[in-house]
Amino acid sequence: MGIEQTVTARLSEAMKARDSERVTALRAIRAAFLVEMKKDNAQTLSDEVCTEILRRLCKQRRESIEAFEAAGRPERAAAERAELAIVDEFLPALADEATTRAWVREAIAASGAGGPGDLGRVMGAVMKAHKGAVDGPLARRLAEQLLAN
Repeated sequence: MGIEQTVTARLSEAMKARDSERVTALRAIRAAFLVEMKKDNAQTLSDEVCTEILRRLCKQRRESIEAFEAAGRPERAAAERAELAIVDEFLPALADEATTRAWVREAIAASGAGGPGDLGRVMGAVMKAHKGAVDGPLARRLAEQLLAN
C-alpha cells in the first residue's frame, strides 16, 4: 500500500475514532495530495511525489511553529507541532549524519570541488544522487565544513 492509500486509510480510521486533531492533519495531507493530482488529472500519486509533498508540508509546519512562537502564540505552535508529528509518520527516515557525510565526500571527489566556491556543484550532486533520502540543511552544513578544510 502506497503513502497516498495509507493516508486515506488512516483518515478513515481517525474519523471513526473521532480524533479531531488527527482528522484535521490527515485532511490537510489529503488535500495537498488532491491538489497535486489535479495538476495533471492523475488518479494516484507515486510514493516519490507523496514524499516531496510531505516534506513541503513539514517545512511549512516548522516555519509556522517559529512564527507562532515569535508572535507569542504557544497554543497555535503546539497545534502545529501536533500536525508536524502526524505528517512525519508518513515520511521515510532521512540518512544519518555519518551517511550524509560519506555522500558529501563522494560528491566532492566526483565533482572535483576544491573550495567553498564549489558548494553549489557539491550540493547539486548530493541532492540529485540521493533525492528524498538526504536532509538538505545537514548536507549543506557538512559540505561547507568539508570544503573549508
